[in-house]
Formats: sequence, C-alpha cells, structure tokens
Amino acid sequence: MQEGYRILEHPADVGIEVHGKSLREVFEYAALGLMSIIVDPTGIDPVEQRFLAITGTDLENLLVKWLSEILYLYDGQEFVLSDVTIERISPRRIEAFVTGDIIDPGRHQFRTDVKAVTYHQLKVEEREDGCMARVFLDI
Repeated sequence: MQEGYRILEHPADVGIEVHGKSLREVFEYAALGLMSIIVDPTGIDPVEQRFLAITGTDLENLLVKWLSEILYLYDGQEFVLSDVTIERISPRRIEAFVTGDIIDPGRHQFRTDVKAVTYHQLKVEEREDGCMARVFLDI
C-alpha cells in the first residue's frame, strides 16, 4: 500500500481506497492515486502549478468532479501532476493547487488509460479516527 491510498482490483474497473486524517488528505491522496494509475509518478517534475476550484452537491459528487478535473488535465491539457495542495475544502467546494509537468513521452512512463471516474460503489466517510473514500475508475 502506497502512503494514504491503495489500488483496488475490479473486473472492468480499477478502484482507489483512500485513508487520511482529514478530508483534505483524502482528496489529495485520491488525486495522487489516480495519477499513479495513469503514469509512474517518479518521472514527473514539479515545474508548473495550476489552481483548481471545483464545486459539487455533496462530498461524493465533489470527489467525482475533483478526480474528473484531474483526469481532464491529463487528457485535455496533457498535464500530469506530482503534488497537490488543498487550500480549502468543504462538503461542496474544493480549492487547490496542483503541481506537475506537461506530458513528455520520453520521460514519462504510462501505465493504464483511465476513461472516466464513476459513481460505482462511491463512498466518502468522515469518522472519529479520520476519513476514507472509495472510488472506481472506468479503464
């Protein structure tokens, strides 16, 4: 298990289960977990920073929209992230800086093509001992 997250196997999808002390950590780890499925994170240089502000209807919807935006950065803007710093998070909004690099096939080792973030078995929980989330990705 990687720090903060582990990859879950599923017949048609791949999942991420994330544990952290706070929602902030869970959302950071979820983004890093998603990126680790797509590309080897050790080859990503932190040379560019981008600001993201995402709104949702509840924590589960916010997680799906957050990860979908991370996926869009990869698919639509050819940006891979190496670090996430969440500035503010509430059950309906997240504001964060993501740091990473533009895709370079010569430096980046790609793993799995992720098509979409799904609502299948989606779960976000705040507990006394911390927070957890589970999300599955269509591959």
